[in-house]
Amino acid sequence: MDWNELVIVTSNEAIEAVSNILMEEGAGGVQIDDQDPQAVRVITYFTADSPLNELLPKLKEKVHGLKKYGINPEPGQVFLTNIGTDTWRDKWKEYYQPIRVTRYLTIVPQWIEYEPQHPDEQLIVLDPGRSFGTGDHPTTRLTLHALEATMLGGETVIDVGTGSGILSIAARYLGAQQIVASDVADEALAAAATNIALNGMTDDIVLEKRDLVHGLDLQADIVVANILPEFLLPLIPQVHKNLRPTGKLILSGIIMEKENEIVTALNAAGFQVEEKITDGKWLALVAHNTLNS
Repeated sequence: MDWNELVIVTSNEAIEAVSNILMEEGAGGVQIDDQDPQAVRVITYFTADSPLNELLPKLKEKVHGLKKYGINPEPGQVFLTNIGTDTWRDKWKEYYQPIRVTRYLTIVPQWIEYEPQHPDEQLIVLDPGRSFGTGDHPTTRLTLHALEATMLGGETVIDVGTGSGILSIAARYLGAQQIVASDVADEALAAAATNIALNGMTDDIVLEKRDLVHGLDLQADIVVANILPEFLLPLIPQVHKNLRPTGKLILSGIIMEKENEIVTALNAAGFQVEEKITDGKWLALVAHNTLNS
């Protein structure tokens, strides 16, 4: 079967949003080439018989439409190249290698045999070809660092916008007792289910289709969300009912330009930021509830 490589050239700021757009339009997964932060390449593959003549203008419209959400997608270019038969399979495998993301957590593609380098190292096995949020972007790494620094073991964790499921898997390895992971996208839930199964955690993590925390009747010690700022903003005032009085809210997916807006929303909702972790232009925030303290 012949395959086409589709590349969207965008800004560092728009990586997650562009990845979301591709997944919504049927992409099986994405690669991120961010060597040039001003011209990041978000790469995916479609079969040659896919209706790309209809898809390309739709993608361009959606990418440039990100401006109305305050996200700069420029240059916003879309390129299509025929790469022949099954070449994409080798490209996925060449791109992904084991990544040591924190002191205790290492992400390993499912096709690679990897032995832990020290007794405390936990291996998160993923199928990178099925999802984004696989540790190769600063927002994922920041959230994993925040989780590792915050968790003591035995917590109840809510993972909002789970994507690949990586944060829930990490939380389980870090000792969470109860985990509920949700996403609004069927493609993300399918990818998360695959990755959770790869780590033998199907019975440990509850997956739900849900818009943010609407209708979720559960109080947690930690609520974590690595999603775009335009989704974090409506989440912040909703999440009080789902956090225990001593609970922590971990937010990522935040580019520096959006920091003040997110912090203002947190303060207005009765949260206080206690820690900020940065990686280049990206940051994650750990906050606690001041209303019940």
